[in-house]
Amino acid sequence: MEIIIKNSSSQPIYEQIYSQIKDLILSGALTEGEMLPSIRGLAKDLRISVITTKRAYDELEREGYVNTVGGKGCFVAGTNRELIREENLKKLEGHIQEIRKLAASLSLSREDLLEIFHLLEVEE
Repeated sequence: MEIIIKNSSSQPIYEQIYSQIKDLILSGALTEGEMLPSIRGLAKDLRISVITTKRAYDELEREGYVNTVGGKGCFVAGTNRELIREENLKKLEGHIQEIRKLAASLSLSREDLLEIFHLLEVEE
């Protein structure tokens, strides 16, 4: 599992860790029952505070993405497929909003956008 911390980001470090692990779970790169690195181990690897790593793990557990087993570690929780679908739909809606804003700034019509979409589909 590779976590990349960007010190230049305005996003707090614990949120960067939380977001990246959450994305790995939602994408299926981390699977149910898979053990996450220990809090201390991850903190050492990233050269950050244990408190920061713990905060990210606590947030993941609060949101239901991981379960902590005392003395054993932190594991990816069983995921609800509907939750994953909703999370991905939410991301998609955000991307579509950005595309709409950019298209409006370029004076592109709905038909122009659909044509671009169809062209990209054909290229695949």
